[in-house]
Amino acid sequence: MNEQETKRLAHHFEGRETREILEWAVGEFGPKLTMTSSFGAEGIVLIDLLAQLKLRVPVIYLDTGFHFAETEELKEIIRERYDLELIEQRAALSVAEQDDLYGERLFETDPDTCCRIRKVEPLAAALAPYDAWLAALRRDQSPTRAGIKIIEWNAKRQMVKVNPLAAWTRQQVWNYIVQNGLPYNRLHDEGYTSIGCWPCTRRTVAGEHERGGRWAGQQKLECGIHL
Repeated sequence: MNEQETKRLAHHFEGRETREILEWAVGEFGPKLTMTSSFGAEGIVLIDLLAQLKLRVPVIYLDTGFHFAETEELKEIIRERYDLELIEQRAALSVAEQDDLYGERLFETDPDTCCRIRKVEPLAAALAPYDAWLAALRRDQSPTRAGIKIIEWNAKRQMVKVNPLAAWTRQQVWNYIVQNGLPYNRLHDEGYTSIGCWPCTRRTVAGEHERGGRWAGQQKLECGIHL
């Protein structure tokens, strides 16, 4: 598959049911399809939809060494509930080794480098065996995601990226979670609307978009794995 074909498919699947998109992706790529998730609300929805359709897709979880305890707790709940094939990918450097090489609190002094070491490079290694990946991104999450397509060509990794929830709203995601009684990260009940690594995540305030609590004060909205 190439960039031109993904543009055609993006147009074809715009407005289609999420289940149809997932069935197509699994049918098209089979064992060469994976999913990335840190078990945010959208990821939980996507995992549940796959389970309802009896579609098994391995899930890549980037173990950055900085996840909240609540995220780790939820990871195990989801692993057991859905019998996930979970790929826990870690950085080449431990946090201690990173501190020795770059100094402590790299996440404050140079967050882009920290994200590269702990997320971008590990993801590239984890994605290498695959031809396509599912991501639980939404257009209304932040200005940086407003233009995502349901099917995209990821030139950086020369592979197809599928965003089945691109057209969903935050309200739709939470309606689905509540209606289906799904588990979710307990930090959402404490004012965290988007949850990443603990040093770079804070509660959002009134008027902010939901990713406003990520890398606050750093003029940064993305870690680099998606955009």
